[in-house]
Amino acid sequence: MTTVGFIGLGIMGGPMAVNLIKAGHQVIGYDYSPARNEVLTQAGGQVASGIAELVQRADTVITMVRDSADVETVALGEQGILANARPGQLYIDMSSISPQTARQVAEAAKAHQVRVLDAPVSGGEAGAVEGTLSIMVGGEAADFEAALPIFEVVGATVVHVGPHGAGQTVKAANQLIVAGTIELVAEAIVFLEAYGVDTEAAVRVLAGGLAGNRILDRKAAGMLARQFQPGFRIDLHHKDMGIVTSAAREAGVVIPLGAAVAQLIAALKAQGDGGLDHTALLKLVEQLSGRAGA
Repeated sequence: MTTVGFIGLGIMGGPMAVNLIKAGHQVIGYDYSPARNEVLTQAGGQVASGIAELVQRADTVITMVRDSADVETVALGEQGILANARPGQLYIDMSSISPQTARQVAEAAKAHQVRVLDAPVSGGEAGAVEGTLSIMVGGEAADFEAALPIFEVVGATVVHVGPHGAGQTVKAANQLIVAGTIELVAEAIVFLEAYGVDTEAAVRVLAGGLAGNRILDRKAAGMLARQFQPGFRIDLHHKDMGIVTSAAREAGVVIPLGAAVAQLIAALKAQGDGGLDHTALLKLVEQLSGRAGA
């Protein structure tokens, strides 16, 4: 077992850090929120006074923060990870950021002889709690192998997908598919309700056929009940859709359906619904259909 420094103890990072503690790792955490730090302490972890202390005490450092700017600050800042890291230390960023930023961090780490992996995850809060996340990893194969004992605690599907930045590229594709699927499930639910169909029965049979997908399995019940407590917030999916639309443009790839869903997510955010779960796309479908509050 190893000492893991975990920066970012929010909806995803908190449960992941707790699972590492349960598996026998010593975890030193750091978050701007005292409440999140307290949860880690109650689970048996320790809390560092800052990034410098955390990095100096850890064998492996993990970040799970909001966006590319946060990763740049935490990793590349004057008092950040690389400034305090030891040669040979392993740094794993599990945030969802742009592939370009992931490559930038990896390049900067070379000067410090720090090994870097970009390892974003999919599976939402439930996957983080259950330790069943899908983890897509970019970086050197040897560093991936070294990190496997950690990945296998927090994830059920762990795949090395290529060089630095590849993990974030696959995550962008993941977010494109998830957003599009949620939108289609939302449209189907509003369509079924307009005809007075037993929607719970309809979801069961749809989930068993070719239309079956993880959104129907894990999210449809909450959508039917109009329960949009955040497992993954609209704000964050809006950020991720910005990443994928920008990356697609750079590659010369046309994503017309993805671009449309990105605009729908942006509309929800503009209406003040950024703190809701991304399944709140259902609200917008109802509004556009003139069925809000029906």
